[in-house]
Amino acid sequence: MSPKMRIESDSMGKIEVPTNRYWGAQTQRSLIYFSIGQDYIPAEVIKAFAILKKAAAKTNHEFGKLPEDKTKLISQAAEEIITGKLDGNFPLRVWMTGSGTQCNMNVNEVISNRAIEIAGGEMGSKIPIHPNDHVNMSQSSNDTFPTAMHIASAIALQ
Repeated sequence: MSPKMRIESDSMGKIEVPTNRYWGAQTQRSLIYFSIGQDYIPAEVIKAFAILKKAAAKTNHEFGKLPEDKTKLISQAAEEIITGKLDGNFPLRVWMTGSGTQCNMNVNEVISNRAIEIAGGEMGSKIPIHPNDHVNMSQSSNDTFPTAMHIASAIALQ
């Protein structure tokens, strides 16, 4: 039986996303266009991304760019990734663009939708937490992907 679907949208338009998953439109498109091989993004890299997103939210708050309520929502959702509560929401394969944009957006979307759910909102609405405007604030995939790799490596070496 196919999962129920919700409609999410991004700059490319609308797309159906499974209602039982926290990812959004860009991750769903990546599943369609980059379904190459069976080598998935390692859980260690996903956890490192969540650590980075939590730190970025706190830093953006300290600089007066992100309100405290949004910072707390992003931090709580990121912590759920760090502790493994949201495993199963990171289906992307390693074969993607070199900057890791799809992986970065997968984490942004999961944090956004989980934060929205925590706040009592509707997944996919991007209210009160937008994956780009809030979760990815002051960041670029060109920086986040290598930074997440460094964080994952440092943790592995402990």
